[in-house]
Formats: sequence, C-alpha cells, structure tokens
Amino acid sequence: MTAKKTTSKTAKTKNPKDTKKSKDKELVFGWEEWVALPGLGLPAVNAKIDTGAKTSSLHAFMIEPYGSHAKPRVRFGVHPLPDRPDIEVFCSAELVGQREITSSNGEIELRYIIRTPVKIAGQEWPIEISLTNRETMQYRMLFGRTSLKENIIVDPNQSCVQGELSEDLYEGMPKAKFRRANLKIGILTREPNNYSTKRLVAAAEKRHHMVEVIDTTQCYMNITSSRPEVHIDGRSLEGFDAIIPRIGATVTFYGTAVVRQFEAMGVWALNSSHAISAARDKLYAHQLLARSGIGMPDTGFARSPKATAELIKFVGGAPLVIKLLEGTQGRGVVLAETRKAAESVIGAFQGLKANILVQNYVKEAEGADIRCLVIGNKVVASMKRQAEEGDFRSNLHRGGKAKRVRITKEERATAVRAARVMGLGMAGVDLLRSSTGPKVLEVNSSPGLEGIEEVTDLDIAELIIEHVEKHARPLKTSAVRKR
Repeated sequence: MTAKKTTSKTAKTKNPKDTKKSKDKELVFGWEEWVALPGLGLPAVNAKIDTGAKTSSLHAFMIEPYGSHAKPRVRFGVHPLPDRPDIEVFCSAELVGQREITSSNGEIELRYIIRTPVKIAGQEWPIEISLTNRETMQYRMLFGRTSLKENIIVDPNQSCVQGELSEDLYEGMPKAKFRRANLKIGILTREPNNYSTKRLVAAAEKRHHMVEVIDTTQCYMNITSSRPEVHIDGRSLEGFDAIIPRIGATVTFYGTAVVRQFEAMGVWALNSSHAISAARDKLYAHQLLARSGIGMPDTGFARSPKATAELIKFVGGAPLVIKLLEGTQGRGVVLAETRKAAESVIGAFQGLKANILVQNYVKEAEGADIRCLVIGNKVVASMKRQAEEGDFRSNLHRGGKAKRVRITKEERATAVRAARVMGLGMAGVDLLRSSTGPKVLEVNSSPGLEGIEEVTDLDIAELIIEHVEKHARPLKTSAVRKR
C-alpha cells in the first residue's frame, strides 16, 4: 500500500497537465516591450530588452537623493515618452545605493540605483534600476538581464509580444495618487532648528517627500517674464511642488517677495504672499474681518492726537487695550484701566509716530483666549490660553498656560470664516469668549506648533503635510504636465 501511494504521488508530479501549466506560465519577450512601473507612477514605458546589459536603466533628470541615512530615497524626473517631451513625471523611490555602470560605448558612470516593482502581462516583480540621462536614446528604459525572471524567454526576432500600451494612459492618470509620495517641499524660514520647522521636516520625510529648509533672507531672485527664478548660495531652487512659508514679522516685506517669486514659478504655496501680507497688516486684517461681518472687539484707529477722545469713545471707554500694529507675541500691547491712562499711553505712542489700534477690553474673557488651528476649511485643534496672574496677555511666550478645550459650533465657524476671509490655507485664529459671542483677536499666518501639539497630543505637522499633498498644483513638477 505504501509503495502504491508513493508511485501515485510521483505520477501526479509528472502529470502532463501540470507540465503544460508550467509552460503556460512562461513569458516570451521580444527585443522591445511595453512595461509599467507602478511604484514610480509610470503606466507605460517602451523598453529595449537587452540581455547583454546586466542592470536595467531608466531615463532620469534632476536626480536628488534625500531622506535619512537609515531610509535613503531619491527623487527624479522622467520624460517617459521620447516623442512627448511635454509629459513629465516626477518620481520617488527607495535608494539602494550607488554603483559604477559601464555603458555600451565603454564609458563608466557612477549612478544611483533604485528598487521598484515592474509590471508586464499581469505579472509584477521587484527589479533594480540605475538612473541616468537617456534623453538622446531611442528608448527611455533599458531592461537588463538581471531584471528578467527565470520563466522569461527573449526572442530577438519579435517585437512587443506582450502588446503595446497607449500613451493615453498618462492623460487619465490620477495625479493625486502619484503626487503623494513624489513632492518636493520647501520650508521658508529663518529658524531651521525651531520646533515647528523640525516637526514639518519630520512629517514630510515620514510620508516620503523630499523637503528642503530654505533661509528666506538668503534667497535672491531673477525677476524675468521668460523664466523667473529663486537662487540661494549660487544655485537655482528648482523642481519644487510646494512651499510652506513661515515668514517672521521682522522680514515680512522680503519674505512675501520671495513667496511671490515662487508663485511666479508656478509653485503652490500653503499660504499665498497676498494672504500673508494681509494677515500681517493688523489694520487691514481688521478691516477685512469687519467687512465680512466677523465678530471682533470694537476697534478704533487714528493718527491725529485730536482724535484721542473719539477713539476712546468708539471702544466704550476705559478699560481698553492699545496695540502696536507691528507688535507680535503680546509685545506692544497695553491695558489702560482708566481714561487718563489711556490718553497718556495713546499720546506717548503717537509722539513716537507709532501706528496703534485701540480696542475695547472684553472683561468676561478673564485674561483667556482660544487658539484655533485651521487647516483648509477645518479647525483641526484648539486650546485655551490663560494669562499669568496679574497679566491680561495669554500668549504662551508671555508665560501664559494652555490646556485643551472643546469649542462651540459658533466658535468653530468663526475661526474657519476668519481664515477664509484672509485667504490662508493654514492659520492660527485667536478668539475671545464674550457675552455677545466669539470675537476674533488675530489671524496668524505662521502659528507655532509646539504649544498646540503638546496640549492636544495631535500630530498637527502631519495634517499640514496631508493638506499640502491634496492641494499642491500639478504644474512643472507635477505628475503630468502639458504644454
């Protein structure tokens, strides 16, 4: 019985039907084939099958390694179709390393090597590819022998045995899907080592984006209608899909000029230059908010000392708050508890030719305000900031304390409307809780992340990067660009 069972198993292994199935799995390639590289967002590439070449190679330009030492990656652009230079695809892939490759003409080139899946005839497997400029070559990809599976037979007398793929696949390609892992993001800041910058860099790299921190004041611009450029340290800042401006109050003029230049280059900005300028100009911001019917403390503005009495009357008398238009983080903000004190402080500021706002003091807020972090059209986090005892300024930089808070539907709607009126994609909206509803104190275009992430235990930086992924416009460095 045992011998029969053994014989039966042996016979089953050599069943002709199984042999036929094994043969059916074999793939026959011609000397050229259309392949897809789904990991790179390339649905159709005409490749030359070259068993004489050991390693596969792919046409690439603007090759830029990035990522951590433990998880290195490389970003590069591809013109996948020789006859369609208008189509550009920017890719991101795992970086295996660098290797010296000898080309067919005997030249030795040190190339970046990536690992990514290839798909042909419904079958998919990982291969290694070297990146090089094949702009002058007829084929954008060379398929080497180490990329061929054991069941592949190459017939040099045939062409495109596995069928042809249409370039129309690029027309309908879902750009957002491929853009997610291919973004090159610039963070404009003078503080590369502060908490917010580091968190944004970490969140971008975690999601496999290439990110560069750019010192705003070190940038210089070539302002031309043919090809606007931004330079730094002797090199052109090219290939960016998006920028995250974190423009300090002391460099607003120059910083917004740099943002405008990137916008002229077709780069999407999380906050536009116009929106940053509007938010930074406190007077203009209050005028925009008031025109849109958004609640805020009664506010007065004047230049002439003769108008002091009227200003105080506008805001309901003392106590009142006097703010320098150029002040930030609670600096230049004074509480005048009596009319005489108000007249004295206003006179002093006017004597210094300083621009000030006068606002009524919302006593029921009890020295607290609400910071709402708005991304897109949504409040993603909120915290209540309480001033130190004896102070009315709740800024964390001034020693205020913060805690997580649940905001009302009206407060949420007010914060979103305020950010939208200012045109900001991301904003910190400061509200006061008054007896007549929420009042907007300020709309900040570069809110810090440390306090609100610590209080809410939310990954705000990653939410910002997700927003960038959804909205970075497909233009020069997009998945597909058309002339």
